[in-house]
Amino acid sequence: MNIKNIINYCKKKIINDQKKDGHWVYELEADTTIPSEYILMNHFLGITEKKLETRLAKYIKKEQNQDGGWPLFWKGESNISTSVKAYYALKLSGEKETSSIMLKAKKKILDLGGAKNSNVFTKISLAMFGQISWKNIPCMPIEIMSLPNWFPFHINKISYWSRTVVVPLLIILDKKPKAKNPKNINIQELFIKNKEIKTNYGKDSLFYYYLFSLIDKTLRIIKPFFPKKIKQISINKAKNFIINRLNGINGLGAIFPAMTNCTIALNLLELKKEYEISLNSVKNLITHKKNYSYCQPCFSPVWDTGLNGLSLLESGMTLKDPAIQKACKWLEKKQILKVKGDWIQNNKNLLPGGWAFQYDNDFYPDVDDTAVVAMFLDKAGYQKKKIIERACDWIEGMQSKNGGWGAFDKDNTHHYLNNIPFADHGALLDPPTSDVSARCISMLSQINKNKYKKTIQKGVNFLKNEQEENGSWFGRWGTNYIYGTWSVLNALKSSGEDMNSNYIKKAITWIKKKQNSDGGWGEDCATYWKENQNMPSIESMPSQTSWAILSLLTTEKIDDNSVIKGVKFLKKTFNKKDLWIDKRFNAVGFPKVFYITYHGYAKYFSNWALSRYENLKKGNKSNRILGL
Repeated sequence: MNIKNIINYCKKKIINDQKKDGHWVYELEADTTIPSEYILMNHFLGITEKKLETRLAKYIKKEQNQDGGWPLFWKGESNISTSVKAYYALKLSGEKETSSIMLKAKKKILDLGGAKNSNVFTKISLAMFGQISWKNIPCMPIEIMSLPNWFPFHINKISYWSRTVVVPLLIILDKKPKAKNPKNINIQELFIKNKEIKTNYGKDSLFYYYLFSLIDKTLRIIKPFFPKKIKQISINKAKNFIINRLNGINGLGAIFPAMTNCTIALNLLELKKEYEISLNSVKNLITHKKNYSYCQPCFSPVWDTGLNGLSLLESGMTLKDPAIQKACKWLEKKQILKVKGDWIQNNKNLLPGGWAFQYDNDFYPDVDDTAVVAMFLDKAGYQKKKIIERACDWIEGMQSKNGGWGAFDKDNTHHYLNNIPFADHGALLDPPTSDVSARCISMLSQINKNKYKKTIQKGVNFLKNEQEENGSWFGRWGTNYIYGTWSVLNALKSSGEDMNSNYIKKAITWIKKKQNSDGGWGEDCATYWKENQNMPSIESMPSQTSWAILSLLTTEKIDDNSVIKGVKFLKKTFNKKDLWIDKRFNAVGFPKVFYITYHGYAKYFSNWALSRYENLKKGNKSNRILGL
């Protein structure tokens, strides 16, 4: 099948995936932590779902590494926290401790130092099930909710995802509940006798380690003397925070960790109605396959619809096509125009105008999604210009002082907070990143380069400062340097940068060096550890190959040998049933902590890359190269 035929087939297949109301949504798959936590939540609450737990257990078992542990991403090293939760979930679901799966897992967990080496989130789960003492959990008093905005630690100083996870967690930490655990299952066999609980915080310096150790010890001493009135006020503030953002079937923050914490917190507060709403939102994330079930971390309809729409426009579709019309109308309805979400804390006078990532998440519009949707609507020629203008104004208002953009918050750069004992996962903040910033620059450049000239230039300067020594750019939300470099090169092209500049040539050279012998590109999630930044490429993936091709095509050199080899790889890996498949994880939630496979990426990015290639062959440069 030649490229034109592949593109035409893709269009038909992708259009067939479109929902009746006009949106697209593809599955998001994470590691086994999510289904494990679902089982743990059930047994904490005393809920029995034997058939479902058996199916979830099948999924957990199939993802086990050869060495007995469970990884953060496919073919990754076994991770202690992921493994402990998987083991406990399997045991709760009925798996015998003496089975080969459990014996292998136990050995690996003990080799990794035992359950005491888990991260804070896992330790909290262990404390809830009475496996370790609450004394081993960092002190996070509920009174945090009553701290003034100027205080070094405040809820508004951390990211959206941290905020929605932490607030219900503060209630849990205050109540120190014990799981119902109907079967009375324990995992004491995973603890090494006389081994101290490991701490893993204060990563930036010994100063932070000793400082926050002292603060933690001090809080434990003085906490009993906090006024009861302040405590009750703080509980009420946490409760109101949750209820105001409960978000119906979409759940608190529309992300799994926040939703499960919320469900448990509402149960502890005996708010029956709200508890049922939250519980149903978690259950809504369960996804059934033929032989097993798993739990999605969230849904991605706005993101998928925007990107899919851009891919179809690239392949020659227009607003005259019903699929594009329907997608535009659905997205129009999803724009957040009335709710001033948490982002308002640093933008008192800014009007809302963004889009969320999920079906509904009005308090937390996503800068990245907003840029993609606005570019799609603009490229499609959607006539309701005020929609796009409102989005542009909101994006401009969300620019941080350093010229970059974070995903959900402005100037969320209180980096010292990643050193507190609670934040041993190192993902408490939402600072500006190259990929998100690039998307905003692309959007503003495409829609009105003259109007937003100063904002764009400030953003471009940020990107120049963020370039890695090897020429690449870090990709915060997609794996990793290939994703970041693709995002940035498109932004630089859109903004009017000279694509023959030395720093851009350096990026192009880096992309070419990363190409595999089969013509494709593949980058491991392990590159999020700085020491692995320059590790060899892994097996080629369609999504990453597409990003690389799109990166190279910003130079408009369609006869480049690397481009031709990449296109051949996509042709070779195409199949009529699935279009393209990414076997490995292709995105990230929190670097070094949580990774994701977007099952739509291989499909619409591959179609996009081939379509861009064909368009440039025709000389159709001016329209197709803008934005993304």
